[in-house]
Order: sequence, then C-alpha cells, then structure tokens
Amino acid sequence: MDHSNVSYVGRNSNAQRDPVTQQEMFIIRHDQQELIGRYTIGGKAENLFRMKASGFNVPDWVVIPDETLSTTLFNQTVVDDSRLNTFAATIVDQLSGTEYFAVRSSAIGEDGADYSFAGMFESFLYVPSSLLGEYIIKVYQTAKSERLKSYCQANNIHYSGKIAVIVQQMIGAEVAGVAFGINPIDGDHTTKVINAVYGLGEGLVSGELNADTYFVKEHNNSSVLAEKTNKKVFDGMKGKGIVSAPLSLEELNNPTLNENNIKEISAALTRLEKELGKTQDIEFAYSQNQLYLLQTRPVTKTKKNEVKKDNYILWDNSNIIESYPGVTTPLTFSFISKSYEGAYRLFAEFLGVDIKIINEHESVFANTLGLINGRVYYNLKSWYHMLALLPGYSINARFMEKMMGVKERFDIPESYQLSRTTAWWRIIKMASQMYGRYLSLPKRRKQFVQLVNETIATYKQMNYDSMSSYQLMQAYIKFEKTLLNEWKAPLLNDFFAMIWFGMLQKQCTQYKISSNPNIHNDLLCGSSDIISVQPIHRSIQIATIISADPKLKELFAASSPSEIWQIISTNSEENLQKLKLEIDQYIDDFGERCIGELKLESISYTQDPTGFIRLLKSYIESAITAESISGKTEELIRKKAEEELNKSIHNSFFKKYRIRKTLKKARDLVSARENLRYERTRAFGVVREIFTHIGKRFYSDNIIESTRDIFYLTKEEIFAYIEGRSVSSDLKSLIRLRKCEYEKYSNSPVPSERFATYGAVYHSNDFFSTAKSEPLSGALKGIGCCPGRVKAKVRVISQPDELSSLEGDILVTSSTDPGWVTLFPSASGIIVERGSLLSHSAIVSREMGKPCIVSVSGLMKTLKTGDVVEMDGSTGEISIIRKVS
Repeated sequence: MDHSNVSYVGRNSNAQRDPVTQQEMFIIRHDQQELIGRYTIGGKAENLFRMKASGFNVPDWVVIPDETLSTTLFNQTVVDDSRLNTFAATIVDQLSGTEYFAVRSSAIGEDGADYSFAGMFESFLYVPSSLLGEYIIKVYQTAKSERLKSYCQANNIHYSGKIAVIVQQMIGAEVAGVAFGINPIDGDHTTKVINAVYGLGEGLVSGELNADTYFVKEHNNSSVLAEKTNKKVFDGMKGKGIVSAPLSLEELNNPTLNENNIKEISAALTRLEKELGKTQDIEFAYSQNQLYLLQTRPVTKTKKNEVKKDNYILWDNSNIIESYPGVTTPLTFSFISKSYEGAYRLFAEFLGVDIKIINEHESVFANTLGLINGRVYYNLKSWYHMLALLPGYSINARFMEKMMGVKERFDIPESYQLSRTTAWWRIIKMASQMYGRYLSLPKRRKQFVQLVNETIATYKQMNYDSMSSYQLMQAYIKFEKTLLNEWKAPLLNDFFAMIWFGMLQKQCTQYKISSNPNIHNDLLCGSSDIISVQPIHRSIQIATIISADPKLKELFAASSPSEIWQIISTNSEENLQKLKLEIDQYIDDFGERCIGELKLESISYTQDPTGFIRLLKSYIESAITAESISGKTEELIRKKAEEELNKSIHNSFFKKYRIRKTLKKARDLVSARENLRYERTRAFGVVREIFTHIGKRFYSDNIIESTRDIFYLTKEEIFAYIEGRSVSSDLKSLIRLRKCEYEKYSNSPVPSERFATYGAVYHSNDFFSTAKSEPLSGALKGIGCCPGRVKAKVRVISQPDELSSLEGDILVTSSTDPGWVTLFPSASGIIVERGSLLSHSAIVSREMGKPCIVSVSGLMKTLKTGDVVEMDGSTGEISIIRKVS
C-alpha cells in the first residue's frame, strides 16, 4: 500500500513505527481525499470529504482510521499514555491554530442510507489539546457499548465493530441546527425542514432545547417559533465541554434564522442532494455570519416515512409499567384490555359523559392500552380523546389539559364539542351526583369489600380439578359479571383520593407549612391500616420465629426451598406444625401478593408456596427480624411533620380547621386506595387460578403442549376454541409461533418510555426513538417520598428475584409493584425511575421508614451497580459520589 501522502505520527518525513507493535501510526487530513478508499474511516468521515470536495465550508479535521486505532493504540490491555500523548500532539500539529476540538465517531455503517445510528456513539465538544488523547479513547470505546449492541439487535444489523475517530476544529456557533432535504415526518419531498437553536447544536440534538422550525417550500415558506430560554455554550469555568446559559433579551425576542440564512441552508441541501444523489440530513452552524456544515448523511428510510401521514399516536408506559413490568403475555393483555375498557367507560359516565356518547365512541375506550413488543403501554391519543369527551373540555379545554397533566394535544373531531349550555348542565348534574357518591363512599367501600370476600370465598371452595374447560369458562364469565364489572367503589375512591391529596399539597404550599417540599407526604406517613405493609410485617414475624428456634434456623440455612416445604408439610414435630400453620395462614391472607401480581402468568405463593419459603430463607440469611427493623421511623416522620404543621397554623383557627379536615380525608382515602388495590390483586388471583386450570385441561386433552402454554393465547381465542368460534384449531402451532416471538421480545432491547407512531402501528415505526422522551437535565432529581439521607453503593436490578438480599445497598430499579417490597427491608434506600407520591414503593417505604425517591428521569441510564451516591429522601436529590470504573 502506498503511504506516501499519509500523515504519520512523528515530526520527520519517514514513517514512524510504534515501538511496541511495529505498526505504522497514521492519520488522514481533510485535504487528503485521495486516501479515503485505502483505509477504514466510516460513513461520517467519508461524507466530510465529499462535502469538502464539493466546495462546502467544513471546519478542518483529521480522521484516525480504524487500522491505527485497533492495531496500534488499542491492541494492548492498557493503553500506553506516552504513545497516546505523542499521537494526540501530532493531531494538534496537523490542526495548527486550533485551541479546542470536537471529537466524534465515524463507525462503519454510521450515517448510512438505511440506519443513521443517531445517538449510538459519543461526541465531545470543546475538548482542549491537553485532554485530546483521553477523549479519543472515550469515543473509540463507544463501539463496544451495550447501547450500540441493543440498537443493532433491534434493527437486525450486523455491526463489524470497526470505528474511526474524527478530530475537528471546534466552531463556536452563535446559531446551530439540523436541516432535512425532505419532511422527515411525512416524507413530503416538496418541503425542506430546518430546526435551529441559539448556541451549539448539541441542545437540539439531545432534545433538551426547544427549536425554531422552518418549513421551506418553493413558493410558500412558514415557521413555528419555539419558546426559547437557554442555549449551549462553552463551559469557561471548567475550561472544557459545554454548559447551559440563559439567552440574552435580544435572542429571547428574535428568531434564530433570518430569510438569507434559510435560503442559504436550503440551497446547501439542494446542492448536496444533487452532488451525493440522495436527500440529506445535515448539521450546520453559523459563526460570525458564516455557514459551516458539520456533517451530512442521507435521510434514513424515506420510503417508509412516506406512509406516516395519519393515525398519529403517542405511547407512554411511565405509569403502567409499575403494574405490568417487562413482557406481558397475550392472555394477561387480552384480560386487562377489557378490564380497562370497562373501568373507563364507567368512570366517564361518573364524570358526566352521556351513555349514548360513550357508546358512539366505544373505540376510544377499547384502545386505552397497546402492546408494543410484548410490553404494555398507554395510548395517549385515546386518553386525550377521553378527556375531550368530558363536559368541562367544551368549556375550557386548556384548563382541563393542565389539570390532567396533558403535555401534548391531539386533533379532536368536531363531534366531541358540546354547546356551552349542554356542557354546563352536564357539569352541574355530574357535580351533584359526585357529591352524593362521595357522601356514600364509605358505605360503598364496605359493600364492595364484602362482595369481594363473599365472591372469593365461593370460588376458593370450588374444586377446579374436577371441572371441564367449558365449566371453567362459565365460572370465569360468572366471576366477571359478579365482581369484575362492579368496580365502582375503587374507581370513585381513586378519584377522590387524587382530589384530596392535591388539596393537601396545595394547602401546605399556600400556608407555607414547611420548607420541606414534601411535608404533605410526611403527614400521610405512618398509617397503620394500609394493607400493603402487612405482608412485610407478617413475613418478618415468621422469619423471627424461625430465627429464634435453632433447629428451624438450621433447616432454613442448610436446605433448599422445596426441601424445606416438603419437610414442613410432612413432619409432625410441634415446632414444624406451628410454623406450617403460620405459613398457611399467611398464604391464605396474602398468597396473591407476589412479584408481578397483576400478570396472570405470574406464579403466586398460593400456587407455589416454595416462593414464600424462598423469601423467608432470604430474610433469615440476611438476619432480618422484627427487632432489626425499626417500626417507629414512620411514626417519627409523621410526628415531626405534625409538629411543623401545628407550629405554622396555631394562630389561625380557619387554617387549622381547613387543613386538618383535608388531612383527615386524604389519609382515609389514600389508605383505602391501597387497600382496595389489594382487593384487585385478590380478584386477579381467582382469574389466574381459573385460566391455569383451563391450561391443565387443554394439556390433558392434548390441545396444547404444556399447561403454561395457555398464557400465550388470548382470552377470546381460548373461549372461541371451547365454543366453536376459533379461526384456527391448531393451537399448538399458534403457541409455538407466539413463544418464539415473545422470547425474542424478552431478549431484545426495551422500547422507549415514550414514542410516537404513524399509520399502521406495527409497520415501519421506530419504537426505540427517544424524540418524545423527557430530556435529561444532567442532574438526578426525583420526588422525595420518605425523608432520610443515605450514602451507599447502588444495586441496579430489573427483577426482584435476581437476588435474595441487598445487604444495605441502595435499591435502584425502573419500577416496582407490591411484590418488590420483600426486598425493601435489606435496602438502605430506594430509588425508582417511575412512580409518584401515591405509588406502592412510595407508600410502603414511608411505612418502613426507608429513604425513598421516585420519578427520577434517566435513572437507569445514569447509574450502574457499584456506583456510590448520596440520596436525600426529603428533597429528592441524588448526588453521584463515585462512578464504578
């Protein structure tokens, strides 16, 4: 190979060889386009050379080919600093006069026509020459990241792992942005789209800053100017990197681009498409009124985008993931879809929507949930349409949106709009009816619990083993009519709990009760009647009994859960029989409270008691007993909050009366909310048992290959097979297909928390897009749920059965359900990415006195097991003390 024009590491004309590998160390300058075919430099670097050759203004750069990186700099376990520094110094010489650099990736396949790899590789801005070697390493190492592997797996891409690194002159942009040769949303080739922000473009690319948007057509340009507050600029305090800064008054009041800028960028897009043969997606910057092109790539998947013109849906799982974590089987999804449809039809009727209107819009209620790659999501378009059906929306849409926390609007058909007279009449009627329902709520709750107890008692007496699949189906249908369709009391209680909780929070702020922003939360702490904490207390009491008996303790230490259960169940020794009675009573009371308890495929303690034995075994091994768990913490939290409350309002009878009434109501409703949710868990347990036995019947009749295969069919498919309406009689083949598909879902990357789809949902949509996700602010902060400061290592886990004890580490996870609380006693603190002040993890942590923070955006992307953090359960602040190497 001819190396005569290559820039080598070294200061003389001869090629310098690395003293360790004897490989030639070389880079390619921006003016050496003739060399781009000889070395592996990736798509981004190749496109820079093409733009330069076409006469565009591109900041000077050098590219370090993969051959140099893989065979010379990174072929050893430890990178030699002296070699790296020598190499970096040569790059600085090649870009003489440059004080700061942009260091970017250029991987094989990156910035291609099919997949852009956007966001998969790191880029670093304002890198000083003294740190250049360090940041070259950081960019190179992203080629090995889990994020990249997941992206390739999700898109069925074979990635070679080869990567080049671009080091480019840093341009201090006054304005920067991205521009597309077509409309990337609907594929309209007659429209160019330009997004621009003040400062550096990183704030736009990351989604952190709102951008002005310009639509360029041949004779009809238009723009949508954003509400802008900040920009990204050089971090002068640190002498490297970037930082957010407020806009000047002039910038606040003016668009980012003028007419000449728009024409110039549009012309560049037209030229690039002509020169490169494809419509382009460019990043640009303006510095001292001069346009720089920073990179270009083909607009990806334009043919697929062309179909995305209708049926815009926004999907979000930030709340429902707490109830349905991970992959959810077809049976569970088909069951809960109907449950949610029925519940929200009923609730809409409560809130004043005429039954005729509800029936006319039945598809809205039928589509509140979606199943994306096996995971449950809320369909926010349907939720918005339900909101628009409420009478209040016709009077003041913006107020209703704000009250319900709606962040994005959808087009609403004219048929949803009521006359103001009709709307007001329905609101008055609804308010009157809701007041009556509120007064009767305690009675309704009592009647509901009685109905649940009587119905479940009846179904517990049934001999499912002797029933045919048809009889089991009829038992389910009767159960649905008797109980599942009578969910009025829990729905009403949830609504009033939200109202009174919000009033308590507002009054605490209005009356300036405390500097603690979560004082209203602390006032709710210590409610002894919340059933969510009883399984913990009871299980720890049983563990205490075992630990106090040397023989029992030895049995649990030396034997497996199945061996322990066998011995307890068959041995007649008095201490074993007493323990068996305690365990049987626990399972009778709380056997459905398990991990994933609202998923029918989850195996409850009722079905397999060894799961509960495993829990007890973990408590004993971790020395968790009633004495080791403080039962006073929540009382102290509540007492302190009440002292602050009394001190701040002691001079005002009106304030005292008002807030104490609100507090009493909020405590009652929040406690009832948790207790009624457990009734739902018990009801789901009956449904689980019925379908498990249908699975046994189908298996014994050779209809399916395994009893648990039943969960890979929908409820409708099961009943259709029994009743003769099935479109396929070969359920085995159907289940094999489903199991293969769901195994792929389980092993594939998790879709984004929030994303948009167009047209047919499962066709040509990107479920992994982060464009609709909430931007990360850089710092970790959430909602403080239980006060206390803890400094400890974090343990990041996705499933509670991954380990038996946290051993004092801080539990970090994406979401929890009540089954997770078995891990809480061994944690020093709890941090959850999802959730709210009323979520299970928040309520239970307060009862246990464990510092807890929920709703932490970006938590799972930021922290890794072994990181040391300090968390403040009062303020919700999380400080990263040390990152694991």
